[in-house]
Amino acid sequence: MKRLFRNATLINEGRSFTASLLTSGALIERIYEGENSFPEGLLSEVDEVIPAEGLWLLPGCIDDQVHFREPGLTHKATIESESRAAVAGGTTSFMEMPNTKPPTTSLEAWEWKMQRAAETSWANYSFFFGGSNDNADEIQRIDARRTPGLKLFLGSSTGNMLVDDKKTLERIFSETDLIIATHCEKEEIIRANREHYLATVGEEKLDVHYHPLIRSEEACYRSSSEAVELATRLDSRLHILHVSTERELSLFRNDLPLAEKKITAEVCVHHLIFTDA
Repeated sequence: MKRLFRNATLINEGRSFTASLLTSGALIERIYEGENSFPEGLLSEVDEVIPAEGLWLLPGCIDDQVHFREPGLTHKATIESESRAAVAGGTTSFMEMPNTKPPTTSLEAWEWKMQRAAETSWANYSFFFGGSNDNADEIQRIDARRTPGLKLFLGSSTGNMLVDDKKTLERIFSETDLIIATHCEKEEIIRANREHYLATVGEEKLDVHYHPLIRSEEACYRSSSEAVELATRLDSRLHILHVSTERELSLFRNDLPLAEKKITAEVCVHHLIFTDA
């Protein structure tokens, strides 16, 4: 089936311009730049004309950190339900995280997700492999061409996947060819902060207001700085996920082209607007 998206505002590669886009089945066949710039006879040849004046037409987005909760927590979400929602919102490719039940820390668990996605996913799919304190040998079995990277929790989160053994971290950073994507919060600082506020205010009053005090700026910075030091020393490819403090930005260089960087980072949009206020 051929469709013509007529006179959309096409946004791509740093440009915004009026254009009509012709698709054939699932593929883009041609882009006609300019208003009504397509051949006169095209309207009678296509199966459907979609008026797009005043509408934006963008490439599908890629979400590199999603939690689809399958297996083990399917009462919350599944690969099918969340990928369907992603496509509805314009996200056509995703990279899913490994802290499911069981966690994706074995080749068998990773292959199960790949097969499940082949059967049920509405979008292009890929799955991070999870590191742990005792699966360094298993990491070596992963094909770097088929997974977006290795996820390491350097601070405790959901899924009991904390990696805090120094020898294991040294081995992983020195041996793997995978991109190492990290959740960075210094576990010992978090625990010390929690114990302090438990002793100060008691468990009943330890509510959400203490979250930024327990998972503090110092906990984030210490963990991120240690990861950057390790990656720099061992020449690893490091990507720090969801940086949440301004202080951490000093760890990353802006004087290199992106293609040459081996250490990168990202933020979550809500971290730019949520504060302890």
